Amino acid sequence: MSDPILKLEGVYTDIAQYHILQGVDLEVPRGGVTMLLGRNGVGKTTTLRTVMGHWRAKTGKVLLDGQDITTLPTPQIARAGVGFVPENMGIFSDLTVEENMILAAVSGPIDPARLEWVFSAFPPLKTFWKGHAGNLSGGQKQMLSIARAMVEERRLYLIDEPTKGLAPAIISTMARALRELKEQGASILLVEQNFSVAKALGDSCVVMDDGRVVWSGEMAELATDAGLQERLMGLSMEAHQ
Repeated sequence: MSDPILKLEGVYTDIAQYHILQGVDLEVPRGGVTMLLGRNGVGKTTTLRTVMGHWRAKTGKVLLDGQDITTLPTPQIARAGVGFVPENMGIFSDLTVEENMILAAVSGPIDPARLEWVFSAFPPLKTFWKGHAGNLSGGQKQMLSIARAMVEERRLYLIDEPTKGLAPAIISTMARALRELKEQGASILLVEQNFSVAKALGDSCVVMDDGRVVWSGEMAELATDAGLQERLMGLSMEAHQ
């Protein structure tokens, strides 16, 4: 088994007076999708933001391909090949779709072939290419948010609840695009509350509770064990589709 693309070792992260991450040990295998699951408020978003440098680990290490990135500034982490899709989308509403995509291409001009693939995954972005991002629908804004991370090949993609609040048809579009990204050999750490999406996309899985990792293994193992789901998350996936 190859070395993990991402590794967290004993990571503690505080936000103001709150102790959010309390000794997170986590590995993301190279290639495929690792689901980061758990109830609301257990530290999943904080984990992604700590990796991205938005919030600083108080102690512990964050390793990308074996390199310690714990204290690097966010722009340097992005230039190292980490793409981030935040839960709040993070798009620039006053800029056009085109301008949003250009800003996201940290390595240089957008590759035309890559852009055509993005358009094939999210056709509305081509339709509204010259329009302001703020005029897009909620689902289209989420498409743009994910497309900004996909516009160039990254070493690692961190994606926070991409299907939250979206209509079923848009969720299917999102899942299909992420599956295509996975088929390209991408390494993805994905927070997702839609268990149907988690089961369909996930290869490995990490479950968090109370700021710690409480279980890790194959997504298929968790998906087929209702008792394990109940024990780890207090609900079964089948009851929470």
